[in-house]
Amino acid sequence: MSDLRELVEAGDRVIVTGEAPTMNGGSLAEFGERIAELGEWVDAINATDNPTARAHASNVAVAIAIAQAGFEPILQVVCRDKNRLACQADIVGAALHGIENVCCLTGDDVTAGDEPEARRVFDLDGPQLVSVADGLGKGHYLSGRSTGKALSLLVGAVENPAAPPFEFRADRAATNVAAGARFLRLQICFHPERLETFVAALERMGVSQPAAILPTIALLRSASALRFIDEKVPGVSVPPETLARIETASNQSEAAYALALQQAQEALALPGVRGLHITDFRHDGTLTRLFEDLGIANREERYTDAYRSPLAV
Repeated sequence: MSDLRELVEAGDRVIVTGEAPTMNGGSLAEFGERIAELGEWVDAINATDNPTARAHASNVAVAIAIAQAGFEPILQVVCRDKNRLACQADIVGAALHGIENVCCLTGDDVTAGDEPEARRVFDLDGPQLVSVADGLGKGHYLSGRSTGKALSLLVGAVENPAAPPFEFRADRAATNVAAGARFLRLQICFHPERLETFVAALERMGVSQPAAILPTIALLRSASALRFIDEKVPGVSVPPETLARIETASNQSEAAYALALQQAQEALALPGVRGLHITDFRHDGTLTRLFEDLGIANREERYTDAYRSPLAV
């Protein structure tokens, strides 16, 4: 059983996941160095699947590399580039290497990337892929053909609390959970009131009981990085006052860190939130600083019997 599954099912400890950096070459040793700090703090590391519609090293290859580095991977599978056969092959192939955590999502359109002429697939959408992965976990392909044995998968999904139509997002999250998702990673949200409304809706719907809710926190360096996200990342917007807060600061790097810390503290205080997903664009040691300021011990300490989780307290 994966450590992440134990944490989700236990329900009494903070869960922290993180995003592996994309790879476009290099060696396994170099990749191991790039995820070393992240692996010291998070419970599992997400192997992305061509994020923002740009080609990178494959999701399965990166998930295996994470496992070889001694950390627990989450295989991300995106519907944009693959039909149902390829999506199932990714999940079953990764399971051959002991990878049990799967995160399913529809994916950004190809127009978000640098090869907009690429053909879209979208044979399935995110909730449908969650259902397919849940079936694989129970021992059968979508066709009904047996996998030979159940794969013991922990299936998750992604939802955006700040993208319109807002009233639809909580319902879609509930659909993912009904299909078999046991963790929900939330897209980066720079509108705290939208995140609060979304999480409150999940609480009312009973979604946060069977599924661990994990808002994303992005560690950025500057106003230009915030502006890039605002203009280039589909479904994510940054309020003008937030941009101005960083842009007019005497130390943009410090102001950007203070924003991330504030977002993390506010997210963890919301009823139903079980932890965080961290995307580190800085890679300058700020990740360690964030966990220390939040009062969250490193992974090794959290796995001791004496550790008292901030959420449990």
